[in-house]
Amino acid sequence: MNKLTMVIAVLMVSFMALLPKVTQAEEGVVTKAQIVAGVSFRDQPSTSSNVIRMLKANEVVTVKDYTTVNWFQIKDAQGVSGFVSTNSKYITIVSNAQIIYGVNFRTLPSSDASSGSKVIRMLSKGEEVLITDKVNDSWYKVKDSDGVSGYVSSSSKYITADFSVIKPNMPVADEIEAVINAGEVYLGTPYEFGSERNDPSTFDCSDFVQTMYWDALRLSLPSDSAAQGSYVRSLGPIVKDWTKLKRGDLLFFSSYKGSKASDYDGINVLTEPITHVGLYLGNGQMLHTYSVESGGVRVDTIDGKQWENRFLYGGPVLK
Repeated sequence: MNKLTMVIAVLMVSFMALLPKVTQAEEGVVTKAQIVAGVSFRDQPSTSSNVIRMLKANEVVTVKDYTTVNWFQIKDAQGVSGFVSTNSKYITIVSNAQIIYGVNFRTLPSSDASSGSKVIRMLSKGEEVLITDKVNDSWYKVKDSDGVSGYVSSSSKYITADFSVIKPNMPVADEIEAVINAGEVYLGTPYEFGSERNDPSTFDCSDFVQTMYWDALRLSLPSDSAAQGSYVRSLGPIVKDWTKLKRGDLLFFSSYKGSKASDYDGINVLTEPITHVGLYLGNGQMLHTYSVESGGVRVDTIDGKQWENRFLYGGPVLK
């Protein structure tokens, strides 16, 4: 082997040795939480499960999953995995992101001093912070380890985050797209009436809607279509003309009574039982699931179909 070949080989080995470190730095971000008050650390997400031990106040744990609205899956400092209540009187999330390159921590989401934005301090490489809001595509609102809130660039050059457990608040338009994207992941998933909640292998209509919002935003909706309809009504005015719905609105339907519009004359949309729910995509289309024969989760046209006659009302979950 000549000298040039040896030099190239040494350089290649050195370069390859660096790759795992870079990958680990970016993939190693986890969500951490602090125990607020003594709480049972259990082997299953249930109060009837076995208690591994009591977690003590001020212990820091790694949060692996938001299993249900009531339970986090966590790992303690000894590497033991289990479940703990999500109740804020027992546990609080303290970080879900890491600074990977020194960056200004600002009072406003702007780098323009004329806007009144001031530098609180420099966040250092390796610092762990909690992202609480996505202001826009350029800025996160974060909280540092001292509890100070401010704004930081969302560029991957400066910060890397773990949003698999908790989701930051973000503009409504972004939240709507996140819900739709979460639902489209399940296109073709089989239909099953009365499907088991928290099991995404099959869906009925309301289970599918509930799963979309949970996956995208960790927002827990009621588990049946009638209760989901009541929930939307409780948030404000409803829309009775489906052509005036907005992208991301939920649509609620009555039972099938016939193929003609006249078959649905005289229905009181506020008292008629809701038997189906879907998510409006805009342009006369909705994302939903309604039967085994239809192929499960799918996109359908409303205009001129049974859905137009069966439509009761709709409205937004996100405002």
